[in-house]
Amino acid sequence: MFGLDRRQFVGLGLAAAGMMAVPRFLMAQEATGTVRWVSPRGTIEVLDDYPYWVAQKFGWFGDIETTLEPGPMEATATIKLVDQDQADVGFPSPGVFSLGLEQGMPLVSAFQMGAYDVFSFAFQKGKKPASATDLAGKKILLGSIGWKAIVDPMLAQVGVDPTSVEYAEAGGLWGPALQQGQGDAALCWEGLRAQWFGQGLDFDYILPYEFSKFPANTFVIRAADLTDAAKKPLYEAYFKAWAMGLEFGHQNPRAATQIVLEQFPALASTLKPDIATESMMQLAKVFRGPWDQRQGWGWHDLAQWQGYFDVIYRIKQITKEMKSGDVCKNDYTAAANQFDQAAVKKASDEFQLSSDFQAVDVAAIQARL
Repeated sequence: MFGLDRRQFVGLGLAAAGMMAVPRFLMAQEATGTVRWVSPRGTIEVLDDYPYWVAQKFGWFGDIETTLEPGPMEATATIKLVDQDQADVGFPSPGVFSLGLEQGMPLVSAFQMGAYDVFSFAFQKGKKPASATDLAGKKILLGSIGWKAIVDPMLAQVGVDPTSVEYAEAGGLWGPALQQGQGDAALCWEGLRAQWFGQGLDFDYILPYEFSKFPANTFVIRAADLTDAAKKPLYEAYFKAWAMGLEFGHQNPRAATQIVLEQFPALASTLKPDIATESMMQLAKVFRGPWDQRQGWGWHDLAQWQGYFDVIYRIKQITKEMKSGDVCKNDYTAAANQFDQAAVKKASDEFQLSSDFQAVDVAAIQARL
C-alpha cells in the first residue's frame, strides 16, 4: 500500500449482470469539479481502493470528474504531488504525512481512511516471538529503506529502541527474502498479508491489533483547499462517495471485491476469489476501525493522532512538536456521512455475485481476521 510496486492481483468491468439502476438521490450531484487522487504505491491495480471503484460503478461521484492515479514509486511522491498542485488528494502513511509537515508542506488530513494501524510484522513459521518488544536486536526486511520511517515509531511505541534493530532493503521481493531466511522479520500490512498467503508465502504474524495504537493511511489535501469556501461542496460530495463505497464494502465484501477484480480483468487471475476477498476484508477492518468509538467514515481520532505525533517527536523523526487538531480536520465528516444508508444497503444486497464469489465463505474469513 505504501510506495511499493505490489504484484498485481485484481480486476472490474463496469457492468455486472442484473444490476439495478441507482437512484439519483444517491449520487454526489450537488457538486461539480475535478478531484485528482494519487496513490502512494505506484499502482492502482490493487484491492486497497475498493471504495472508489464501488462508487464509480454506481455513479456516486455524480458530476465530479475524478481520477485515480498510480503516482511515482518514491515514498513521499503522494504528498509532493498534492503540495505542488499536480494532484488534489494524496494517500500517505502517517509517517510520510508527518515528514511532509516537517518539511513545511501546507497539508491537512481531510478524511481518515485507516482507523486502525495497518502494519504488521511477518516471521517464518515457528519463529514468531512472543511480542513486538522482542524485535530488539533483530534484522527487519523492508521493500524500501524509506519504510524505516514507518517501522521506527512502531518499535518506539512498545519500548524498543529503533537503533537496536538492523534494517535491510530487499526491494519488491522482500517477502520471499524472509521466506529464504535473509532476515528475522519483514514489514507487512493488512491486505498484503492475504496476498502473500495466496502466493505461497505462509508466515506467522504479529498483527497491528495486538500492539499498535497508531492510525494508518489518510487522505490529505492542501490546507488552502480546506479553507476555500467554494471548494467545500466539492470535497463534501467527493468524500461522501468514498464513504458510500466504504459502507457498501462493509455490507457486502464479496461484491466490493468482485467489482475491483472486474475493473482489472487482465490481473484477476493472480488471486482466487477467496484470497482476494480475504485481502479486501483485512483492509476493510482497518478502514472501519473501532466503529462504536468513531463518528462516521473519515473521522479522525485526534487523541490517537496526537499519540503518534508525540512518539515520532520523542524519537526525533520530527524536530518540532505537532498538534493533531492543527493538521487533522473533521470538517467534512458530517456531510460525508449524510447519505441514504438503507439505499446503499439495498444496492449491496441486490448485487449479483458470480458463482465463484457466491462460493466464498465470508464467515470463515471473518474468523481469521
